Amino acid sequence: MTDPSFQADPDGLRQALDALLAPSSPESAQPLPNALPEEGCGERAVLDRLAPVVLGGARRLGAPDALAHMDPPTPWIAWALTLWNASLNQNLLHPDVAPAARGLEARVVDWLAPAFGMDGGHMAPGSTLANLTALWAARELRGVRRVIASDAAHLSVAKSTHILGLDYQAVQTDGTGRLDAAALPEDLSSTALVLTAGTTSAGAIDDLALVARAAWTHVDAAWAGPLRFSPRYAARLEGVDRADSVAVSAHKWLFQPKESGLIFFRDNKAAEAAISFGGAYLAVPNVGVLGSHGAVAVPLLATLMAWGRRGLEARIDRTMEIAEALWQRLDAHPNAALYGPQVSGVVLWRPNDGRSAQALREALPAGLASLTRVDGKDWLRHVAANPNADLDTIWQAIERALD
Repeated sequence: MTDPSFQADPDGLRQALDALLAPSSPESAQPLPNALPEEGCGERAVLDRLAPVVLGGARRLGAPDALAHMDPPTPWIAWALTLWNASLNQNLLHPDVAPAARGLEARVVDWLAPAFGMDGGHMAPGSTLANLTALWAARELRGVRRVIASDAAHLSVAKSTHILGLDYQAVQTDGTGRLDAAALPEDLSSTALVLTAGTTSAGAIDDLALVARAAWTHVDAAWAGPLRFSPRYAARLEGVDRADSVAVSAHKWLFQPKESGLIFFRDNKAAEAAISFGGAYLAVPNVGVLGSHGAVAVPLLATLMAWGRRGLEARIDRTMEIAEALWQRLDAHPNAALYGPQVSGVVLWRPNDGRSAQALREALPAGLASLTRVDGKDWLRHVAANPNADLDTIWQAIERALD
């Protein structure tokens, strides 16, 4: 007997696609059960019940006024390949379960690593695990006992240090949000120095001339890394190619679904040897933090093939143009004070007319701005992750809030 739940249902899939293309209002959502139901209602009924919740209740990251976070809309080609992935459930831990997908991940890494001067790497579910992987390799290969990063570094750096049993030191930033080189210790011989290319709050890029000062240098380029694919902005990460490792979040400025990240190494062969484990049930060594992991490279591969380098460049440039134009308009407004400079598509500002940033954010449409705290002050934060953002729509909302 064949279980129909594991066979393609063309009508059910069309129903799912129809719901995706015309999401129902969240107001039409029915309460969900408080406990696991004894009897299921069937797949088609579930689609009807969940569409108003999952699709109708979500924030639309590709909306004209969506500019609040480092979370982009995703291209439809990635939706399609993610559906393919879900139907196959490939596990890259085992070559016999994922005979094609392993090679596709290697192909994506080969395409992207040279932009950072790296010679290989692998996928991870975002830069939190990519950072952990890099510092693990630093401990094994260079014997580092301490990790130093700026006080604006992502919290995953401190978490990774704790997990690895290393000492952690956060050093101060300067007035632009970059690591203050003058605050670094003289002796970095047993240190992994983490430089951030695109801090979470302000988008600041640490001075990459500091690369190679320590026993190991890791660049957390989770946000700003893809600027390397734009000839116009690539120089903002000049020096990254001398790092020992680089992390990039593909689910940020490479426009991929979560959870999609990359860890690159300048000497990938040595790094893989240091962070690999074998097992009686494994045909090949398991590299990195993850055991089982899915074919997240497949949607990324499809996106890169569909767009090409020039298509990726055009979308990154488009978002940077939005950030630059918004910065200029805010700079000219008498009631706005800016934090800067803006270097990677993140715009921070606050009202200077006595109102709080929190109050002003509440006056803006949801999804247009987030809040962050820098130098003891609250700032409104816009992140240019959305190529569909409409500057005029955004500016009209800001002007109304400022009046």
